[in-house]
Amino acid sequence: MDGLSKIKELIKPLLAQEDIKLYDVSWQQEGKNRILQVAIMRKDGSMDIDTCAAMSEKISEKLDEVDMIASEYFLEVCSPGAERELKDETQIQDALDEYVYVKLKNPKAGMDAVKGYLRAYENGNITMEHMDKAVKKKITIDGDNIALIRLSVKI
Repeated sequence: MDGLSKIKELIKPLLAQEDIKLYDVSWQQEGKNRILQVAIMRKDGSMDIDTCAAMSEKISEKLDEVDMIASEYFLEVCSPGAERELKDETQIQDALDEYVYVKLKNPKAGMDAVKGYLRAYENGNITMEHMDKAVKKKITIDGDNIALIRLSVKI
């Protein structure tokens, strides 16, 4: 188990006590500063700054207690954002019927990206409902052809 996996397992119980889901844990570098970024959200995908601050204190205490990170770092507890990337099968399943943006590795039907509603996820492939001019269409995209999939804000 690598360092990030150990950190995830350490903080998941703290989040579960508050009915909060762990979205992701990653190391970020900003200049000389090393930042441990912990993205959290409620089951409905929302998050607020007060909850992030409260969870930051709890997570910081736990990390200090176990002292598993040798070098100096900053802890940042945040929301994954409204247009968060969907990084695994569970996150994609949780986004069914949400409005998403998909960047394709190889163009399909003349498109290199698609915005629309995620309607199905089966065997690694997604089916989306999107508008082409004024016509509602469905497109199925092979999982191997997805360069990026993220939630999108519909304007």
